[in-house]
Amino acid sequence: MTSSPRLPLLAGLPLAVGAGLAIPVQGRINGALGTRLNDGIAAAVVSFSTGLVVMILISLLLPRGRAGLARILPAVRSRAFPRIYVLAGGIGALFVFAQSFTVGILGVALFTVATVTGQTVSGLLVDKLGIGPAGRKSVTAIRVIGCLLTIAAVAWAVSPRFAAAGGTPGMADGGAGPDGPAALLVPLLLPVAAGFLMSFQQAMNGTATVHYGTPIAATLVNFVAGSVVLWTAYAVKVSVAGPGNPLPAEWWYYLGGPMGCVFIGLGALLVRSLGVLVTGLGMIAGQLLGSLALDVVLPAPGTIVAPATVLGTILTLAAIILATLPWPRGALRR
Repeated sequence: MTSSPRLPLLAGLPLAVGAGLAIPVQGRINGALGTRLNDGIAAAVVSFSTGLVVMILISLLLPRGRAGLARILPAVRSRAFPRIYVLAGGIGALFVFAQSFTVGILGVALFTVATVTGQTVSGLLVDKLGIGPAGRKSVTAIRVIGCLLTIAAVAWAVSPRFAAAGGTPGMADGGAGPDGPAALLVPLLLPVAAGFLMSFQQAMNGTATVHYGTPIAATLVNFVAGSVVLWTAYAVKVSVAGPGNPLPAEWWYYLGGPMGCVFIGLGALLVRSLGVLVTGLGMIAGQLLGSLALDVVLPAPGTIVAPATVLGTILTLAAIILATLPWPRGALRR
């Protein structure tokens, strides 16, 4: 096992925010590709496959990549960590499934709130159980309050999307517009579950990174597992409904996979230093900032940058600072 030095909070948290910036960019690219192909599963397959190609090249060309590649099988065979951890990439595949099948029904706004809620709750749980490489982290009242404020702030930041659709979640971003709350229940459970499992994925990747000696190897294993899951699902889909449209020629449609390499790799690196909750909160902040920047610089049709979006993003950053600062014990009582 190769041990790398831990990053201090002031260095690691900005990296987590930077990793989160790649998530909305990937979502915009994969969403456009899914529309172009008329097939959300095919778009997910393309995204994971291009990311896998990038990680194979990095693993073969960089010395640290080759060293990590050589440690994968010995670490798995020696049971340095539970073997199920090599399947962490399947959680990433589930997240892409959730995007493909529920964004059109719920809209991006409700999808974001659902995934952030699941991820924030599970971040507290994973740190409490000590599943990640950072070990157990106490669940203080201030951290709980910070997490609740984060969820509320994210909901506020995306609220203009609901208002733009007259309060109908499915129509906020071009969705189908379900008739009532009951129709949203089942589609809502999938992104909540995907967000909840993301913290476990980060913990598993972080633990594997410690034993591989580099996040490159952990990211590669993620893309292998996720690609297997998605290609299997795509084969079933093609056998039932046939293929979608042919692949586009524009190069930028294929950048979703490399974006995934960025936030998966950085997440695997950072959970050892920051813990799962802080890493996840930092990525949430980056996700909101990236979404806001995209809406300003490259707005999609119907995009609204309202004061609530900006203020909700600022409040999210404040809530994350509240949850991540090393408050002394008993600070809330004082």
